[in-house]
Amino acid sequence: GLLLVLSFFGYKYFIQEPNEAAAKEMVWMAEKAFAADSLEQALNGTNNYAGFLDVINSYGSTETGNLAHYYAGVAYLRLGEYNSAIDYLEDFDCTDELVCSVAMGATGDAYMEIGQVDDAIKYYKNAANHSANDLTTPIYLMKAAKAHEIAGDHSDALALYKRIKKEYPTSAEGATVDKYIA
Repeated sequence: GLLLVLSFFGYKYFIQEPNEAAAKEMVWMAEKAFAADSLEQALNGTNNYAGFLDVINSYGSTETGNLAHYYAGVAYLRLGEYNSAIDYLEDFDCTDELVCSVAMGATGDAYMEIGQVDDAIKYYKNAANHSANDLTTPIYLMKAAKAHEIAGDHSDALALYKRIKKEYPTSAEGATVDKYIA
């Protein structure tokens, strides 16, 4: 038992924490490039600093490395590289409720772009229901409803439109939902 305890603390203090610190040191320029919409640099870095892909390769098991999966997925989505976006977003293990919803919604967007409407609907519904709130839930319900329409599932679309009207009438989606119901 003592060896197990010592192994745990040894791992935590001599491997995990230094790796997390190194990952944070490595990622900040990639985050800065991402914020400036320099997506290729954010992903691949430059000669002078690392990109999200480098962080994932070096420190993928850290919290910072995990978050780099999210950033990489969104960057690939914005670059139109939808299969890569899906891969990185699905590898992202989220803990923050709102970020989880946004990551699921982004995965839905990538699936829509490659024509996998059923997968998109699944992700949009998960995004809407994951952490119900007045900001993101009506957005993803609307996206799911529109995807249902594209798939020809008009009754499912109508049910979602009515849910938006009933539960989120003051949202931007709630304000325009009547035209979709009609």
